[in-house]
Amino acid sequence: MHGTSVPAAFRLLALLPFALCLLAESPPNALLSATETQITAAHILQLMDSTAASVPGLARATEVVRQSAQATATALGKSLRDEPLTLQLINELRGYLALSDSFPRPDFFSPAASQQFLALRDEQQRLDRHFQALLVRNRLDERALEADPNNLKRYGALNAKVTPPTPSLPRFVFLGDSAIDSWKLNEYFAGNDFVNRGIAGQTTTQMLSRFLADVVALRPLAVFVLAGSDDLAIGMTPSSIADNLVMMGDVAKSHSVEPVFASLLPVGGEAAKVRTPESIQKLNTWIRNFCIRENFVYVDYYKAMADSKGMMKADLSDDGVNPNARGYRVMAPILLDGVERVRELVASPTDDVTKARRRGLSLR
Repeated sequence: MHGTSVPAAFRLLALLPFALCLLAESPPNALLSATETQITAAHILQLMDSTAASVPGLARATEVVRQSAQATATALGKSLRDEPLTLQLINELRGYLALSDSFPRPDFFSPAASQQFLALRDEQQRLDRHFQALLVRNRLDERALEADPNNLKRYGALNAKVTPPTPSLPRFVFLGDSAIDSWKLNEYFAGNDFVNRGIAGQTTTQMLSRFLADVVALRPLAVFVLAGSDDLAIGMTPSSIADNLVMMGDVAKSHSVEPVFASLLPVGGEAAKVRTPESIQKLNTWIRNFCIRENFVYVDYYKAMADSKGMMKADLSDDGVNPNARGYRVMAPILLDGVERVRELVASPTDDVTKARRRGLSLR
């Protein structure tokens, strides 16, 4: 079984009936214990195999993703508090369920098979809750003198001084890399409760690690995420970037924070050799489609900042990567339009026009 001894796997499966009863009685959002994590992973693998066999053609179509999930679960069994592995298993399960939804069910689909699919979705939710709890636990377990590769302490003192938002002035948090870090939001947008939590050079993985402390804990109405450019710069795959953005959206929604995603900015000069116009446009297309699918607000800076070749307009940046003062003046009204769309959404969430504007399909 791809690196897991047969006796160990059988022991886990033998414990499933009893252990699943315990898991069902666990409080929501609880961090799974080591044994519970192993049993949950084993149950997911079991359900993936059994449901794949119940739908014609599904077993062959999902063979690769099921094998990948098996390998991830095996690795996770050796490092049960590993955030990337936990997230990887969640996304493999999501991929399997998405594929399964594309296959028609047989005319005589057994109730048992239908129940197994429901159980698999329950396990996805359990693993999602575990991952969010894991983010909290791992942050709490970090020692004060340990290395801080994700710069989790950068805003620690400032966060402690942030007072709760007032009902009359909703708070907006801006999460991102250098383009946000260098933006003096208080100077550009006086009279608003805008909180800057950008850190230059950060990837989506690092931002996800500090999402609870630097976003959720500040109780904003919405979070504006501008992220992914530095991921491309270090060679992260588009699928890994997408996975992190999806999880940011999930964490935000689960804490009643409206997620807003912005297009990546174009780049120019030497930076464009790595962060090519094609790679940026491809990721921006995914982000826009993701926002349409999830009905999130989409903020399109790219269109206003790119020249005819997909490069950063020369007069909007001094280094080809970060906006200069002129560049921020171009971005400011686009940001404010996104803020207004969030406010409209909250005020009238079922209005069709609001939904269209929310997606960024009809900007003023």
